[in-house]
Amino acid sequence: MPYIDESPTMSPQLSARSQGGGDSISPTPPEGLAPGVEAGKGLEMRKLVLSGFLASEEIYINQLEALLLPMKPLKATATTSQPVLTIQQIETIFYKIQDIYEIHKEFYDNLCPKVQQWDSQVTMGHLFQKLASQLGVYKAFVDNYKVALETAEKCSQSNNQFQKISEELKVKGPKDSRDSHTSVTMEALLYKPIDRVTRSTLVLHDLLKHTPVDHPDYPLLQDALRISQNFLSSINEDIDPRRTAVTTPKGETRQLVKDGFLVEVSESSRKLRHVFLFTDVLLCAKLKKTSAGKHQQYDCKWYIPLADLVFPSPEESEASPQVHPFPDHELEDMKMKISALKSEIQKEKANKGQSRAIERLKKKMFENEFLLLLNSPTIPFRIHNRNGKSYLFLLSSDYERSEWREAIQKLQKKDLQAFVLSSVELQVLTGSCFKLRTVHNIPVTSNKDDDESPGLYGFLHVIVHSAKGFKQSANLYCTLEVDSFGYFVSKAKTRVFRDTTEPKWDEEFEIELEGSQSLRILCYEKCYDKTKVNKDNNEIVDKIMGKGQIQLDPQTVETKNWHTDVIEMNGIKVEFSMKFTSRDMSLKRTPSKKQSGVFGVKISVVTKRERSKVPYIVRQCVEEVEKRGIEEVGIYRISGVATDIQALKAVFDANNKDILLMLSDMDINAIAGTLKLYFRELPEPLLTDRLYPAFMEGIALSDPAAKENCMMHLLRSLPDPNLITFLFLLEHLKRVAEKEPINKMSLHNLATVFGPTLLRPSEVESKAHLTSAADIWSHDVMAQVQVLLYYLQHPPISFAELKRNTLYFSTDV
Repeated sequence: MPYIDESPTMSPQLSARSQGGGDSISPTPPEGLAPGVEAGKGLEMRKLVLSGFLASEEIYINQLEALLLPMKPLKATATTSQPVLTIQQIETIFYKIQDIYEIHKEFYDNLCPKVQQWDSQVTMGHLFQKLASQLGVYKAFVDNYKVALETAEKCSQSNNQFQKISEELKVKGPKDSRDSHTSVTMEALLYKPIDRVTRSTLVLHDLLKHTPVDHPDYPLLQDALRISQNFLSSINEDIDPRRTAVTTPKGETRQLVKDGFLVEVSESSRKLRHVFLFTDVLLCAKLKKTSAGKHQQYDCKWYIPLADLVFPSPEESEASPQVHPFPDHELEDMKMKISALKSEIQKEKANKGQSRAIERLKKKMFENEFLLLLNSPTIPFRIHNRNGKSYLFLLSSDYERSEWREAIQKLQKKDLQAFVLSSVELQVLTGSCFKLRTVHNIPVTSNKDDDESPGLYGFLHVIVHSAKGFKQSANLYCTLEVDSFGYFVSKAKTRVFRDTTEPKWDEEFEIELEGSQSLRILCYEKCYDKTKVNKDNNEIVDKIMGKGQIQLDPQTVETKNWHTDVIEMNGIKVEFSMKFTSRDMSLKRTPSKKQSGVFGVKISVVTKRERSKVPYIVRQCVEEVEKRGIEEVGIYRISGVATDIQALKAVFDANNKDILLMLSDMDINAIAGTLKLYFRELPEPLLTDRLYPAFMEGIALSDPAAKENCMMHLLRSLPDPNLITFLFLLEHLKRVAEKEPINKMSLHNLATVFGPTLLRPSEVESKAHLTSAADIWSHDVMAQVQVLLYYLQHPPISFAELKRNTLYFSTDV
């Protein structure tokens, strides 16, 4: 569930929205309906919300019935000579269940006919108002919940008969369901009322959002929401984690030059360390685990005086201890989870979600980001104490390795003396680290403040032109790095320009940015000497000739024209140009009156002309990708060569007889890029301008049953050519994702690539939306990705079944 962890052993306290806090939901939405939503559409959304809620209410009543079923026979045996449970145990376990059942049965019986005989004048606010007024019964249930659970567990352990009963309670399926019964544990069913309180509050919020202010239900729903929120607040436990400051000794003569988090290989496993570079010593520490209220402190793992620190050359260094690398597909899984959790957090915040639910999501996100940070670095950075031991760090960026090495070498140019720290001196130095540190948090996005820039999302086009300033001829190339998921990764590499002092690459790259804030360019001399092999990864070590970094400032980068710049590095000047296209701008559609060809022509015109259900270009590109590109790493994510894509576009537009021959010879990434370009250049997105606001509203619904109902209804509302093509593409993308261990393209990755292409606001909608890149990503693109991901994760959707069913109910509660 979106707000309460579906765990029967969790504490029953429900996280309420603080009445005075920034996360609270106001019972009074903005005047009228949401901007741009007509009253008729609002009432239609009300019906969809109510239909979905009614379906889940039926399931809830069936669950309560299943819980009550063993109560009567248990009571009957309680007075016999061989009771299964005592009367007191029965009353504790089933406390208030009968009352809750009767309340919801009456509510369901009254609401059902109103939804089935729907019209715009139907009123049902009084039913929700009455339901909210009876929440006192839930207060009694919640107060008893923990005791009920403990009692049920003890009785199960001591009585085999009760254990069998409690492990397999039969829950009746919904009327329209093929499943007659499902088996559920008593523990899971006892948790259902806990979940239901929050869900009812969420549905009230959804209903109020889509109810016109002049509708008779509006004040009644307002009142019901107010009562529900007050109830949630009354049973909420506020936890205020207090931070205590740490004072460190003053008067330290050593100055901290640099610090940061690095992954150390220790005892054949990866450990995250905080490394501190002082003017005369390098200290490696870890933050001690402390109990609440205690001062946080660092624990020194080791230190090396800079006078004794040396960097072993590749041929001198020993092979590193065996560390099992994380498989690429598991790292991609982590990224997928992080992106999905980030989306959930954004959605919770947009819906004014409960602070405890958001914190729980943030905790999960931090855990995944921490694992990614720990397991993704592969670039070895070895340092050696000339008096003994060597240490190995793994970094994600060659730039970062070079920075640490240069900072140490610069300090070593001074007249440094070797020394040994006494235990007291080491304690004082380690104690000062907490106060002096400049990097306070592990570099993951979940540690960012809400007001920090989320970075750029979109595409950075970079042309690496040339470089000057080399003193002698060499074999030269450049790499480009950008930050993503809290650390830097290499994204592109130029070809090697051989035996020159003035390389002229003139190579263009399209780099996808995911919250990126910086671009780094590194210039290397290619080494062909096989004796200079790095024993850590068996790769020849190339020499960094220079490196530079620029901030990707949205204000200066987001222009339509190329911006040419020069990065100076160690006397070398690298000339490059760049142009950023936000996801919003890259997908902006221009209306077309063109009727010939296929690009930029309405899909209905193309399918009618071809007498096909799915455009020929879509079928052919999909077929080719599935034939020889489904196992291609990064398929649909890695861009094809721009000239190849334009050549394919021209051939499809001209309906050239050589299409199939050209497709069979073309690079598969160019074919994948052509398919994306086709959808991007449609004069109207595949999921239509008209339905865009409704898709945004549907994916934002809190109640899963209502969401299911709404999302299926929206598919049925699409024109047939659009729907059939969408379903065809959907099944193709699912087949691509099945090969994720090989191609590294998860459902979430595919949704990120295609979501904003298939679903975009019209020009009118766009003008009403926020315009900053960060806001567009947060409010629009995240939702567009979530819409496609919803359908990708959904069981197969049949066109015929979709058209046949007039109402689509979910049984997932």
